[in-house]
Amino acid sequence: MPYINVKVAGQLSREQREQIVKEMTDTMKRVAGKPEAATYIVIDEVPRDQWAKGGALLE
Repeated sequence: MPYINVKVAGQLSREQREQIVKEMTDTMKRVAGKPEAATYIVIDEVPRDQWAKGGALLE
């Protein structure tokens, strides 16, 4: 049972989340032979001001 956790800075639209989930599920099926029904995906949308890069918070 694959479990995939995606973290992104900021918010995604429902359409973007649907596309990400579909494509990641398809990739697991094609590459690893994992059935769609067994693939779990969680998308964490973290506010940009809670991410940092290069020692500075993102805006």
